[in-house]
Amino acid sequence: MGRQTTKVLKAILGALHYSGFAKLAARKSRPSGVVLMLHHVTPDAPRGFEPNGILKVTPDFLEEVIATVRREGFEIISLDEVKARLESPSINDKPFAVFTLDDGYRDNRDFAYPIFKRHNVPFTIYVPAAYADGEGDLWWLVLEEALRLLPNAKIDRDGVPKIYTLVDDAQKTAAFEDIYWWLRRMPEARARAITRDLASQAGFDPIALCRKLVMNWDEIRALAKDPLVTIAAHTCNHFALAKLPLADATREMADSIARVSEELGKPCRHFSYPYGDETSAGEREFELAESLGLETAVTTRKGLIQPAHTQALTALPRLSLNGDFQDQRFVSVLLSGLPFALRDRAKRARALLGPGRAGDSRVGALHPGNEPAGG
Repeated sequence: MGRQTTKVLKAILGALHYSGFAKLAARKSRPSGVVLMLHHVTPDAPRGFEPNGILKVTPDFLEEVIATVRREGFEIISLDEVKARLESPSINDKPFAVFTLDDGYRDNRDFAYPIFKRHNVPFTIYVPAAYADGEGDLWWLVLEEALRLLPNAKIDRDGVPKIYTLVDDAQKTAAFEDIYWWLRRMPEARARAITRDLASQAGFDPIALCRKLVMNWDEIRALAKDPLVTIAAHTCNHFALAKLPLADATREMADSIARVSEELGKPCRHFSYPYGDETSAGEREFELAESLGLETAVTTRKGLIQPAHTQALTALPRLSLNGDFQDQRFVSVLLSGLPFALRDRAKRARALLGPGRAGDSRVGALHPGNEPAGG
């Protein structure tokens, strides 16, 4: 999202915190739980040009989030416990919290795992099989790295050559936003061919980036020996499943589930949809997950877990721990559920007013969103 939008959302979340409305909402209406979403956990200092930086949080922030989640009355549980908690709720049960990390980055082991271990926190890592094989295409990171290295980038935009001048961070950021969302709208194979061409222009091997950043199967198996760790599936190639023909989508899901089971020597019961938004996973994919015998499957749709999700265990929303919003006040407000209630109320109001009548509602986007491709 743009800097101005980020600034507005921070102001709204801050106002909800200081007004006390979030605490009041939390007391009046408690969710069943929350599934928290992370990608990278790293102490690396942010760079001037880092459009994927919103996928990174610091170890200190993660440690603070664990404390905040518990202070707000949530019990941290394993993903394996979610189904039973939803199907057999108790009036005395606290709402639950589940920590999940997408893509299997090595920093999950190096920086997140010691924190989870110290606080006895179970967590789940969703692994794309090709990434653990060292053959994955982290195209959103490839795009960032190419734009960082190049003085200009040449791209064929639907038959029209376009040259992006990349002299400073502002130009690189603008180029990334323009190219990224253009790529997200096209078939995966074509998008990845374009980023591979940019990597070639910049003189680096895009596959080497995957091998540098993502754990291999030996590393994953070693980590999974700890009972706090659950390894789950995230397709083979991190494709947006809704873009694929049914047979291809089924194969991406089924083969990844089978591969995780084979590598870990135990059934794989959980899944994360790549990208996970409405354009990348929908009813067809939710039904596929159910037909493949999965216990849960998570999206990146924004929200908390409610009792109704008992009937939608393969379409669970998550709360993103976004690198631009590393502030415990924001975490507390989001855990209250108030931003999502306001968002839903705004959607209903727009529906009643009809198209073109409701105007531009910032409330409709109260949760940090528009994350890049990881997920």
